[in-house]
Amino acid sequence: MSDFRLNLYDHYVSTYKEGQLSADSLSSYVAWCEYKFLPLLERLGPDSAILEVGCGSGNMLECLKRWGFRQVKGIDISSEQIELATSRGCETEVTDVFKYLNGKHEVFDVIIALDFLEHFHKEELMGLTQAIFKSLKKGGNLILQTPNGEGLFPHQIIYGDLTHLTIFTTNSLRQLLKGIGFQGFRFYETGPVPKNITGRLRLLLWQLIKLIANTVRKIEAGKSQTIWTENIICYSEKPIA
Repeated sequence: MSDFRLNLYDHYVSTYKEGQLSADSLSSYVAWCEYKFLPLLERLGPDSAILEVGCGSGNMLECLKRWGFRQVKGIDISSEQIELATSRGCETEVTDVFKYLNGKHEVFDVIIALDFLEHFHKEELMGLTQAIFKSLKKGGNLILQTPNGEGLFPHQIIYGDLTHLTIFTTNSLRQLLKGIGFQGFRFYETGPVPKNITGRLRLLLWQLIKLIANTVRKIEAGKSQTIWTENIICYSEKPIA
């Protein structure tokens, strides 16, 4: 049986994604990423080997270049996406992630997977995360972003793309990755950042909304949670020994 995802990926930009961000949008995205992702890379040197799987049109690759990282590569199965990333001067390759990582042992200091894991069946995720684990150097990091099943509005993300197949919570994500051997987990919200007055106002209002949401959850189930955004950021480590 053919994989329905392949037909969708062949025309991913022309039928679904808008492609490359405008200059203003890219500047805003880079500023947001400086708050959310750059602190997770602070231990790295400029020649650290970084791979982004599912790199899309190269937005994160563009950020990494601006931050001074020189050994950066992105892969994606969508030729339309890779064409856009390549046109921006990014080192990229059209390939299947399983094929690309096969035989690569302890090659990368960091593997980044943004909006990536949700495109796979649960049956595929164990093999995928094992391949990522093997490809990382000892002490290397996996940094990922994926839809949050405990978010206030998860359905519009998981059902907004026909290629989305799996949704996670912090617990199920830890369950998957810890079983492979990852450790040192840190989870973060996506959401607004205080990069300007509008961002600071949005962040303040978001904290109020979270307070209300946790009050409702406490009343209903006697529980609370810290991450309510529609996506989760997860940082994890491959043990040194």
